[in-house]
Amino acid sequence: MCRFLAYSGEPVFLSDLVCAPTHSLVHQSLHADEGKTETNGDGFGIGWYAERPEPGVYRDISPAWSDENLVNLCGQVRARTFFAHVRASTGTATARANCHPFVHGRHLFMHNGQIGGYHRIKRRLEAMIPDAYYDHRRGSTDSEAIFLLALANGLETDPVGAMARTLGSIRELMAAANVCEPLRFTALLTDGETLTAYRWACDGRPPSLYYREGPGGIVVVSEPIDGCREGWQVVPKGGTLRARHGAATVVQVPGTTSRAAA
Repeated sequence: MCRFLAYSGEPVFLSDLVCAPTHSLVHQSLHADEGKTETNGDGFGIGWYAERPEPGVYRDISPAWSDENLVNLCGQVRARTFFAHVRASTGTATARANCHPFVHGRHLFMHNGQIGGYHRIKRRLEAMIPDAYYDHRRGSTDSEAIFLLALANGLETDPVGAMARTLGSIRELMAAANVCEPLRFTALLTDGETLTAYRWACDGRPPSLYYREGPGGIVVVSEPIDGCREGWQVVPKGGTLRARHGAATVVQVPGTTSRAAA
């Protein structure tokens, strides 16, 4: 599994949230508390929105805890919306193309979870991605495949419905292949203006997800970055968080329990 962080609100330096806190994402890359693995050293990535509508992205295969370029960049970049991710591979190669966040046009996407038995359905899953989107596939992860298929299903205009349809189709592939391992999906999507966070899983055990609203904006994390849970709210199992201009709502989406979430 992985650890990640998202911010949306008044512009801040990335280092204020990614590097500086006691239990920052950089610290979690070596000492995560709530992940499946304590170490998340199979690469990292950041994506941010500044003066242009499309996000900037920096990804690398080195562990976040040892990359001086990451620390230096976060100390210089100030953004209104940004994503950061540290990766623990679930079986695919440690390669820059497999590091999150993934980008398509104005959209950033990152994922913490897995498709159970992915190797058994990978070819059929990729065949469902239309050529116009498959041409953008650069890596080999299940996360990127989910993102591209969801885009084909209307993610840009219907982030919740498109993702539910996508994971429903994947669950059908898993059932046809007699896959017993779960589909776990905690993920974040943004176009720079609206933030969508999903916490779904077919076995009722999605990876952790928290958020905190403040006067300046909202922070969404895999686990609290200050080392304590006070002030943080849990996104419920099967829940979806939508945030825009720092204001957040959490909803349970009808149909996701039976199709993709519990």
